[in-house]
Amino acid sequence: MRFRAKIVDLACLNHFSRVVNTIAKLAKTCTLRLTVSKLYFILSDKVANGGVSMWCELCQGNFFDEFQMEGVATEHNEIYLELVAENLSRALKTAQSAKAVKMKLTNKHCPCLRVAVELPSLSSSSRIVTHDIPVGVIPRRLWNDFREPSVPDFDVSIYLPVLKTMKSVVERMKNLSNSIVIEANLNGEMNLKIETDLVSVTTHFKDLGNPPWASEDGCPSSAPDRDLESMAEARIDIKKLQQLLAGQQVNPTKALCNIVSKRIVHFILLHEDVSLQYFIPALA
Repeated sequence: MRFRAKIVDLACLNHFSRVVNTIAKLAKTCTLRLTVSKLYFILSDKVANGGVSMWCELCQGNFFDEFQMEGVATEHNEIYLELVAENLSRALKTAQSAKAVKMKLTNKHCPCLRVAVELPSLSSSSRIVTHDIPVGVIPRRLWNDFREPSVPDFDVSIYLPVLKTMKSVVERMKNLSNSIVIEANLNGEMNLKIETDLVSVTTHFKDLGNPPWASEDGCPSSAPDRDLESMAEARIDIKKLQQLLAGQQVNPTKALCNIVSKRIVHFILLHEDVSLQYFIPALA
């Protein structure tokens, strides 16, 4: 099992750093899955137990100048590592003006992901800062726990308003309640509501548009006979929503959410070369 990679392009490096930073804000520990063409950051708390889950996918070719890996076996050419996302994020923070960053799987006293940052120096010799990030290697028999979460048959799918706006609304509401109701319909309308014994606050968004999910190509489709005006809603933990919005450092080109009434809210944030899915289960 081997892995080594290198990023030379500064824009790619900063972009990768922002992605990892976002992940670190959403997950304390996560699974890094490496395949020949892609990297995945996965958090699979069991949604049934009230945990959120996350699936972030990047094409390695858009970030890395060199990328070599050999998985655990020829027919299973993948590597699954468990790591503390903040450690990787911290290592990349030292690389803001680096000439190159190399990553390599090593095994000195324990398995580590070594991040070597080559910094520009005035003399001819280069300065290299090395971070060894401890990782756990996930055995093949557990890989099935980290499959891409399936998108549930949702009642409503809707584009999100500008995330900055949504973030400031949620931050204000967070001081008033621990939970928030997200509701939306197929008419491009979405409401964020909190209701406590003392206050009831609703923010309305309209003309957001609904994604054209097609049923013919196997994508899930919202109920075709659903009344356009009727709202699908789910009450979720406001801190989990705030965490998602506050952690966004990759400015998505598209952001949408799918609501399964009273069960789950599934967020999808798309950037040219990164897609992030985030599942927040509804509160009882």
